[in-house]
Amino acid sequence: MTHILLVEDDPAIAMSLKVTCKREGWKITWLDNASSVLPMLHSNEVQDLSAIILDVGLPDGDGLSLCQQIRHTPAIGTLKDVPVVFLTARSDEVDRILGLEMGADDYCAKPFSPRELVARLKAIWRREQLLYEQSTAHKTAIDNATDDTSPSLSSSASSSHHMSGQALTFECQSGIWYYQPLNYSLKWQDQKLELSNTERKILLTLLQAPNQVFSREQLLNAVSDYPDHRLARTIDSHIKSIRKQLAAVDSSIDVIHTHRGLGYALCPA
Repeated sequence: MTHILLVEDDPAIAMSLKVTCKREGWKITWLDNASSVLPMLHSNEVQDLSAIILDVGLPDGDGLSLCQQIRHTPAIGTLKDVPVVFLTARSDEVDRILGLEMGADDYCAKPFSPRELVARLKAIWRREQLLYEQSTAHKTAIDNATDDTSPSLSSSASSSHHMSGQALTFECQSGIWYYQPLNYSLKWQDQKLELSNTERKILLTLLQAPNQVFSREQLLNAVSDYPDHRLARTIDSHIKSIRKQLAAVDSSIDVIHTHRGLGYALCPA
């Protein structure tokens, strides 16, 4: 069953979302404060979480900081990689960009329709599925074009909350990349990268076509079903964050190359 964690201090909004989620056949766990979130994620109660809906303005803490804690707390395991959608009354562009940089996958500005929020969650999951299917298709094409002794991509059996199939290994000039859909883990040079969902999707998109230059708009379309609600410049912020993590693993390799006026690509394969 799809299980949503809702962190929202307004009972009216929470009740409305609970009714809408129940109609979808989803289970929803509601917390009205920030301090209870990390202890719950540490527990065994929510190991099946499908998404977190997080209010930015909470009475006992900042939702932006809480999201960052979720993303960078290894002790909570794979739950730190669960999709996060912000609920925010802030409409300023800087706040939206900051939220995405903190690790959110999307946001809904108040007032909002609960059905719109449900649609956004489905879009995130659908995008995860599409990225996986594209990776699998890319694997098949390469396997058909190469012999078994020099595969560019290999696989092993695996499954996930929102997708099922195989773990994937990408091999290119920058090294070996390993993606495990079961726990949304992406490794480079045997080091796990602590990426937000959006950052992970950007890297997976680049890995599927190492020689292709992707414009900011193309990357937005690849990671969101609502690109019109995003800002192309947020891609620059995500790329900067990705590069920082890659440099921490190996600063001698320029993994992502900027093509001025065009966009981004992996270093030549």
